Amino acid sequence: MKTGLQARQTFKVTLHGFFFAMALFILFAALSGVARAAPSEADRIAHAMKAIWDSPEAPLSVEPIVIEGDYALAGWTQLARGGRALLKNRHGEWNVHMCGGDGLNDVETLSMAGMNADAAERLVKNTSAAEAKLPAAVTAKFSTFGENMVVDHNHHPG
Repeated sequence: MKTGLQARQTFKVTLHGFFFAMALFILFAALSGVARAAPSEADRIAHAMKAIWDSPEAPLSVEPIVIEGDYALAGWTQLARGGRALLKNRHGEWNVHMCGGDGLNDVETLSMAGMNADAAERLVKNTSAAEAKLPAAVTAKFSTFGENMVVDHNHHPG
């Protein structure tokens, strides 16, 4: 039979073990949360586009992605073709608003699509700088899309 002192010591050891186990659990939970950080806005944009057009036989590459407020301009290539997509953030989700080629890298076009002129200028400037870092063979594909077309976020061109 345990004495009162032995019982208190057993309780303390059990309590310390419990707190140590909880501390390890909290540490593990915090570290695993870091590993599963939320995707960046650029990742969310690429995912939105790939959900529509990516396929195993024709993988979609999306770069560069330049964000200005609730709008983003993304270059894309797929096999021998490419283009640009203007995306709009609606209620926290990125949706393709327009598809096109060189015409989407134009302040007037972006303004007509709903952007204010200053934001459109920044988006065009920053997109041009981002595209300049890509190989010429990639950026040449951005011109192959042709005329701009409005894309409803519930429907995409076939």
